[in-house]
Amino acid sequence: MKKWLILLLLLAGGATQAKIVTDILQRNVTVPDNPQRIMLGEGRLLYTLALVEKGNPLRRVVGWPADLPRYDPQTWARYSAAFPAIKKIPLIGGAAPGQLSAEKIIALRPDLLIMPLYAKRPAAQESLLAQLTAAGVPVLYIDTRVDQLNNTVPSLRILGEALGDRQKAQRFIAFYQRHRDLIRDRLREAAPARPRVMLQLHIGRRDACCTTVGHGNLAELLAFAGGDNIAAGKFGSVFGQLSPEAVLAARPDYFIATGLGSAQQLQLGPQVTAQAARESFAQALASQPLLAQLAAIRQGRTLAIWHNFYLSPWHLLALEIFAKTLHPQLFTDLDPAQTLQEMNRDFLPLPESGTYWTTAQEN
Repeated sequence: MKKWLILLLLLAGGATQAKIVTDILQRNVTVPDNPQRIMLGEGRLLYTLALVEKGNPLRRVVGWPADLPRYDPQTWARYSAAFPAIKKIPLIGGAAPGQLSAEKIIALRPDLLIMPLYAKRPAAQESLLAQLTAAGVPVLYIDTRVDQLNNTVPSLRILGEALGDRQKAQRFIAFYQRHRDLIRDRLREAAPARPRVMLQLHIGRRDACCTTVGHGNLAELLAFAGGDNIAAGKFGSVFGQLSPEAVLAARPDYFIATGLGSAQQLQLGPQVTAQAARESFAQALASQPLLAQLAAIRQGRTLAIWHNFYLSPWHLLALEIFAKTLHPQLFTDLDPAQTLQEMNRDFLPLPESGTYWTTAQEN
C-alpha cells in the first residue's frame, strides 16, 4: 500500500500543473502553470509582451503570423537583430486577421495561444476556435485595441497570470493607471472646452481623402484626452471616409494625422529621426491642397502620431500627446517624452529612441 502511495505522489509531482484563467471574453480557460510553448494570434502583440515579459519577450513563442514584418518592419528589424532566434519562429498565418492556420498551430503543439480582439471579428475565427478547442489547444483572448480604456488593465492582469509573472504586470498596470488617471481627473475637474479635431488615418497612403475613425480605436483615446472628433456619429462602422469638403465645413481646431514608416508616406517609428518625421509630415500636408485651406493647418495646429499606438498599452503615450496638444495650458507639466523614457528604463527590453510623434514645424 505504501509503495502505491509513493508511486501516485511521484506521478502527481511529474504532471503538468494547470490553472483556470478567465480571459477578456469571460471564458474560463485551462492553461499550464508555466507555459513554455506560446503562440501569438498577432505578431504585434510583441508591443504588449515587451511590457510584461522579462528579457526577450518572444523567448517562449513558438509560432506567430506575419503581420509584424509587414506592418512594422522597423520594430521587426530592431528585435530580430537583438534576439536573432525571433527569425526562426514558425509562421502560422499571413499578415491579415483571420489568416491563421489551425493545422499549423496544432502541429506545433502549443501550450497556449494568445489572441487579440479585433474591431471586426474575422469570419473564420469561430471555425478556428472550434478546431483548436477540439485539439485541446488553450486559447486566451485579450484586448488592448478595441475597447482599450476598459480592457487594457484586465488584459494585462490576464497575461501576468497566464505567463506566470503577476509582479511585472502589476508594476506596469500601476504605472499605466497613474498616468492615465491624471489626464482623466484633471479634465474632469477643469471641464475645459473640447476643441474640434480632424483625425486622418495613414495620411499619404491613399490619394483619396480622408480615412478617419468615428468611434473606438484612436477615437476613444482622442475623446478621453479632451477632443471633439468631427467624425463622431458620421458613419456606423469604426472606420469611414470624410470628403475634403466635409472636413473644411467642420472647421476643426486641430488636424491630427497618423502614419507608420514608409518612405513615400508620413515617417514615424523606432528608426525615424526627428527631422525626417517633421519633413515627411510637412510634405504629406502639402500634398493635400484642399485640406491646406484649413485654418488648423495654416496656423500650425497640427500633430502626427505613430499609427500603431492604438494596438497596445503604448496608447498611454497617445493619450498624453493628445491631452498636451489639445489643452496645453492645462497640461504644462505633462511630458510624453519623459513617460517614454520611464517605460524604457523600467519595462522595455530594448529602449526606444526613434520618433513617434511630430509637428510640421520645428519647435
